[in-house]
Amino acid sequence: QVQLVESGGGLVHAGASLRLSCAASGRTFGRYYMGWFRQAPGKEREFVAHITWSGPIKDYGDSVKGRFTISRDNAKNTIYLQMDSLKPEDTAVYYCAAEQSGSRRETAVEYWGQGTKVTVTS
Repeated sequence: QVQLVESGGGLVHAGASLRLSCAASGRTFGRYYMGWFRQAPGKEREFVAHITWSGPIKDYGDSVKGRFTISRDNAKNTIYLQMDSLKPEDTAVYYCAAEQSGSRRETAVEYWGQGTKVTVTS
């Protein structure tokens, strides 16, 4: 059974940092783009970032570029999202995602985590 288990969400003030983790299990993700989407209240789900397990490919959504950093630990089958300089508009539920196309489209995602909530107050 494939599982993506997120952790690390919470409530912080603007300007603070958080690190999200996503532990993957249940299959080999060697060909997958692993990453994050987020969904703010009343808004559509938005691509945040992704990374490949086997290569150096990383990509970020425009709203987080320069503030967020995605990384991976292959030995632990875990990816991380370091979020710095957080803003109130970063408030959302963050979902770990796995897909093979690298398209950044929600519809291409094959596996989702349960989500972890991030709240940034001003």
